[in-house]
Amino acid sequence: MPPPESVDLTALGTSLGGSRRLRGHLARPEGDGPWPGVVVVHEALGVDDVMLRQTERLAQAGYLTLMPDLFADGGARRCLVPTMRAATSGRGRAWADLEAARRTLAGHPDCTGRVGVIGFCMGGSFALIAAGQGAFDAASVNYGLVPKETEHALAKSCPVVASYGGRDRLLRGAAARLEAALTAVGVPHDVKEYPAAGHSFLNDAENAPRPLRPLTRIAGIGPEPESAADAWRRIEAFFGKHLADS
Repeated sequence: MPPPESVDLTALGTSLGGSRRLRGHLARPEGDGPWPGVVVVHEALGVDDVMLRQTERLAQAGYLTLMPDLFADGGARRCLVPTMRAATSGRGRAWADLEAARRTLAGHPDCTGRVGVIGFCMGGSFALIAAGQGAFDAASVNYGLVPKETEHALAKSCPVVASYGGRDRLLRGAAARLEAALTAVGVPHDVKEYPAAGHSFLNDAENAPRPLRPLTRIAGIGPEPESAADAWRRIEAFFGKHLADS
C-alpha cells in the first residue's frame, strides 16, 4: 500500500473559519471503492510516523482515511495550546479544520458518504465531543478526556467505541464515567479499560521526544501491544458494524 498522500485542505478550511494553511494525509484502501471514510485526529505531539501508521492501518482495514494536521498553520509551538483548549471546549479554529476533513471525505467520489472519527490522546478528546455534535456516524475515542455534564454532551451522540488504560494517571475513572453516561442516554457503545495499559498504549512505538522518554516510561506512557491488539480488534469490529455495514 502506498504511503498517505498529502492533500491541501486550505480553501475549504478557511471558508469554514479554519486555519489559513491546512494540509491533510489521505490513505486509500487497496482495490476499488467506494469505502466508508474515517477522519483521524492526531495526538498532542502532532503528525508523526506513529500517527501516519495509524492512518495507514485504517486504510488497510477498508476505510478512506484522512488525518488533518491541526498544527499546520504555525507548528506545534504556536498551535498546541489553542488546539488543546479547542479539544475540550468544542470551540475554536481546529473544529473548522476537522469539519473540512469530514466534508472532504463525505464528498469524495471514493467515499460511501458515511464518515467516522478516531482520535488518540488530544485527538480522543476531539473525537468524543465530535461524537456528541452529531456530524459523524461513529466515533473511536482513545484515552480522551470525558467532558463535564457528560450525559448532556453525549445525549445526541453517534455510536462510540472507547479504550482507556488502567495505568493512565491522568484519566482515572474516565472509562467508568463514559460507560455510565452512554448507557444513561441510550447510545450504542463499547467502552473498555485495560489494566496493563497506560496513556498512548495504542501507539506501535515510543514517540515522545527522546530526552523525555525515561519519564514517559516511568509514567507508563507508551505502547502496550497486547492491550492495543484487543483495542484495534474492537475498533475494527465496531466501525465495521456502524460504518461499513450500514
